[in-house]
Amino acid sequence: MQKEIKEKPRYAIAASVQLPRVSDVEFAASLTELRELAKTLGFTVTRTFTQKRSGFDSTAYMGVGKRQEIRHFVLGDAGEGDEGDEGDEVDEAVADTADAVDAISPYPIEAIFVDHEISPSQARNLENEVGCQVMDRTMVILEIFHRNARSPAARAQVEIARLGYLAPRLREAAKLAGPQGRQRSGVGGRGAGESNTELDKRKIRDRIAELQMEIVTMDADRKTQRARRQAHQGLASVALVGYTNAGKSTLMRALTGSEVLIANKLFATLDTTVRTLIPEGVPRVLVSDTVGFIKNLPHGLVASFKSTLEEALDASLLLHVIDASDPGFERQIAATEQVLNEIEAQDVPRQLIFNKIDHVGDAATQAECTAALCAKYPGCIVMSARNPDDVTKLHQTMLAFFQKDLVEAELFLPWTAQQLRGELFAHCKVLAERAEETGAFFSVRGEQGALNNLRSQIEQAR
Repeated sequence: MQKEIKEKPRYAIAASVQLPRVSDVEFAASLTELRELAKTLGFTVTRTFTQKRSGFDSTAYMGVGKRQEIRHFVLGDAGEGDEGDEGDEVDEAVADTADAVDAISPYPIEAIFVDHEISPSQARNLENEVGCQVMDRTMVILEIFHRNARSPAARAQVEIARLGYLAPRLREAAKLAGPQGRQRSGVGGRGAGESNTELDKRKIRDRIAELQMEIVTMDADRKTQRARRQAHQGLASVALVGYTNAGKSTLMRALTGSEVLIANKLFATLDTTVRTLIPEGVPRVLVSDTVGFIKNLPHGLVASFKSTLEEALDASLLLHVIDASDPGFERQIAATEQVLNEIEAQDVPRQLIFNKIDHVGDAATQAECTAALCAKYPGCIVMSARNPDDVTKLHQTMLAFFQKDLVEAELFLPWTAQQLRGELFAHCKVLAERAEETGAFFSVRGEQGALNNLRSQIEQAR
């Protein structure tokens, strides 16, 4: 019998500086999110180092004393005690307490995750001092996007963002490279005296330009597809937007019956998925699931994914999905609003959806939370995407939004034009039907454009 291969555990530590303007609640929430990002990359964070400062240390992000403490924890002599079996589970409740300054990690630490974007020199100096790889928040998010991108468009967009992040760090790499990073010329060089760093930067610029041309082509194809969808009479579009891991993909599956990826990790969905609302109504509604947002989402990613997020910009209605069980949901709302403003989607009508209410304590606590949310956010919907009754109510709300502008009319369909009967039922809600000698009269409700189109087709068929 073949043994199941168990992935080797990977351990890391987290570090963050709390600035004066950051509250304790916001600081703790951001660190929790960083640990979740690390988990998504396959790391277990065994300890968190924090420091209150008026600003970041310009040399290596954290102060000298804190850096020495981290170095001791990572590189200290662990041979005098229990070194820890790599297969053991980490007791995070114990491991994450920073009371013992003299503690030494019983686990091999591979990386330190920093909860801010830091400069290349700060990262290099911190890495040299603490003795393990340093990954700042931006690098972590870029790496997750790189691993999860599936479609050619998403991969190209992620690569552009990664190259943009890498370019300013080439100078630091050149410092470590020594003479090899200095000028070279002759055969194989692209100019007299051009350095390795300059060559690498030019290669990056050329590659970014190449990827941008590919994205322009893919954007044109996507716009053609969207135009075809919008050309169908009676077609409406809804986009699910919100913070990463708020339950958008679960809600997408519940509304459309599609087999989209569902995973309890950050940024499980990067590629936009478009499906039809089930059961279908009038008008037919298309639902799209978009990439999740996050606090301090790297600007390069926002710019790169703008074409993907245009599904939200082109939508008739945005369902802003929020994790009701997260104590920091207000911060998540603000982060989502910021990204929507950046892609100029602030004027698209939206419906607040507080999801995961089933994760909020017992029934009494859930009722209390629901009442509080409805009082603070009038018109919001509090629900669980796993509750069929809640999904049905949301389904009805979505149809009601698109049906509010429908008009009622009477159409006469001659017996000689009965081939249009299917078209009529597809784009209109039939309220009544009566047959006469020359044809049938239909009392219908539908969009004005769909009604006009049907009348034109009936005239041509006579």
